Amino acid sequence: MPSLVSPFATLELDRQPPRRDDPLQAFDAADEYLLQQVAEGGLAPATRVLVLNDAFGALAVSLAGHAQVTSSGDSHLAALALAANLARNGLAADAVTFVPASEATGGPFDLVLIRVPKTLALLEEQLIRLHGQLAPGARVIAAGMLKHLPRAAGDLLERHIGPVQASLAVKKARLLFATPEARPAVTSPYPSRYRLDAPPLTLVNHANVFCREGLDIGTRAFLPHLPQGLGQARVADLGCGNGVLALACALANPEAQFTLVDESYMAVQSAQENWTAAFGERPVAIRAADGLAEQPPRSLELILCNPPFHQQQVVGDFLAWRMFQQARAALSEQGELWLVGNRHLGYHVKLRRLFRRVEQIAATPKFVILKAVQPL
Repeated sequence: MPSLVSPFATLELDRQPPRRDDPLQAFDAADEYLLQQVAEGGLAPATRVLVLNDAFGALAVSLAGHAQVTSSGDSHLAALALAANLARNGLAADAVTFVPASEATGGPFDLVLIRVPKTLALLEEQLIRLHGQLAPGARVIAAGMLKHLPRAAGDLLERHIGPVQASLAVKKARLLFATPEARPAVTSPYPSRYRLDAPPLTLVNHANVFCREGLDIGTRAFLPHLPQGLGQARVADLGCGNGVLALACALANPEAQFTLVDESYMAVQSAQENWTAAFGERPVAIRAADGLAEQPPRSLELILCNPPFHQQQVVGDFLAWRMFQQARAALSEQGELWLVGNRHLGYHVKLRRLFRRVEQIAATPKFVILKAVQPL
């Protein structure tokens, strides 16, 4: 893999989760462009830098040791990548402070570097939170590859920070320079809420939750077919989002024991709030994690999953395949993985490599609900 070379460091960087012969690299031209711009503007050791949405630590690791760096984002995998890449390049674990997007960062900051995220609601929430967190004369620079940089990103910077000037494109990357101006405090529109009739639930959704404004159609297809009569079974909602699958299943199975995991901190935050609203003090384990990597082997009887088909802007079934492998390891000998997927993805073929039996529970013109039984 190529090294990231910048005025600050030459780094070897890995993506997370690890993947054998990964064809993708852990940085892009927007990272390089942004680091070059920071160097040209000068960076003193006392500068307080906030890095937002640094997918694999390319920016924060490059600047570690050159300034006081805080990194914040909504991906637990990004946090793992940051820690791994600091270690790989001989830097101390505390050389960068990581703050999950579900928590407040502590300013004031002299320099804010933003990788524009796929979900603009996350960007809007982050910009709203910057109110009162910028030091006098602070610089705010956003970056992205042209194909992933919508005009609306500049509009949000203009609305919440100040006038925006766009750079020339370099290697298909562009920078947006926002000049901070006094702005009145804005009440965030997040979290949003929507109501389900069956089952009757009101769901809280923080800014980066998938399908924040309403139930996604895959989950809608899955809900009527969730298993019942589980007794005290140990159940996990893998990639839980706002927790709706676990909530619906828990309503129908009052004695079952639930674990909810997602790599999005805002999803976990939403799921926790939704569980508490629905069940009060009913015991549950909810955590941000690399799927079921931390789950003890053979410790679950049932796993529910609506797997993702992308990581940031990269589309593919790599994460889903990894989830299926984790499910196989975490399920008991007679355990079951229930999932919903687009018909065209052909998940049943992959599942037959990991489980003794794969059944179709139901189908719509677009989705199939599958049950994979007895992990190999």
